[in-house]
Amino acid sequence: MNTIVNFMFAAIKAGTPLLFGTTGEIVTQKSGNMNLGVEGLMYMGAFGGFFIAYKTDNLFLAMISAALFGMLGALIYSFLVITLKANQNVTGLALTTFGTGFASFFGEMLIEGGSPKLSQKMTELLSEKPIPVLGEIPFIGKILFSHNILVYLAIVIALIVWAYMRFTRPGMKLKAVGENPAAADAMGINVDITKYVHTLIGGAICGMGGAYISLINGNGIWNNGCVNGQGWISVALVIFASWSSAKAIFGSLIFGAFTVFQVRANDFASEFAFLSFLSKIPNAIYVMLPFVITAGVLIVSSMRSGGSDQPASCGTNYYREER
Repeated sequence: MNTIVNFMFAAIKAGTPLLFGTTGEIVTQKSGNMNLGVEGLMYMGAFGGFFIAYKTDNLFLAMISAALFGMLGALIYSFLVITLKANQNVTGLALTTFGTGFASFFGEMLIEGGSPKLSQKMTELLSEKPIPVLGEIPFIGKILFSHNILVYLAIVIALIVWAYMRFTRPGMKLKAVGENPAAADAMGINVDITKYVHTLIGGAICGMGGAYISLINGNGIWNNGCVNGQGWISVALVIFASWSSAKAIFGSLIFGAFTVFQVRANDFASEFAFLSFLSKIPNAIYVMLPFVITAGVLIVSSMRSGGSDQPASCGTNYYREER
């Protein structure tokens, strides 16, 4: 039982940055913008969050910084796509390259004097702490109520985004813009401002996901390649979650499980005799597994004959004069 509990705990921890990235991309795509630059946004947020945490020992300022760096990347994307009407797919791919290079360039400057490490105070703030009473519940307490504060932040943001789109008037306007910008424009909704605002919000959330990676997954030490494809998995997870940030909570848990399985496979093999074959599978297979699953999700979603929950105008620029 301890093996299963530890596995579920690790899966939630590994799935948290995916939840940040997926939630941010859902907000962006609901506005009609297909931003494939999530990887780049997460890299920019990873550097911004780590740098401020390293310099100030203030977690709040670190997350604000990560959000602002993510917004900066989203602003570049928005200007090119919304104002200049650039191709959304090409711009997103360029943003990934830009964000990765941005983090590597400034990251190299940061580690010139040696690998920077977060202070003991910062490490304490980011450590896992059981919630009083709830954390003492057998099994469930360890799995659900013993995480670091950023895990709960990701879940809260995902639920707020879900409620915003489902129950609020601005959320309804956002969905109208994503589905049919010409009709939304005719109703008096400012399409460009709606796209700008929500693309920036989406970028901020992705940036916070990057900060989670650099602050938590890196064990307090900066690594230029820390995001390592998790932005791309987040893009696929948007489809897996049917453009719902509430469903993304469960989707990120599943993808997080695939991510940590590579380091937990031997535990299962030694604990359960019928799973002993897991220890004989090359580790490279487990490393590839999250990306294989990602590719499978994309293939299945492109082949299914039913309707898609993707906003109808997603990936298509809006030309007001052609309304």
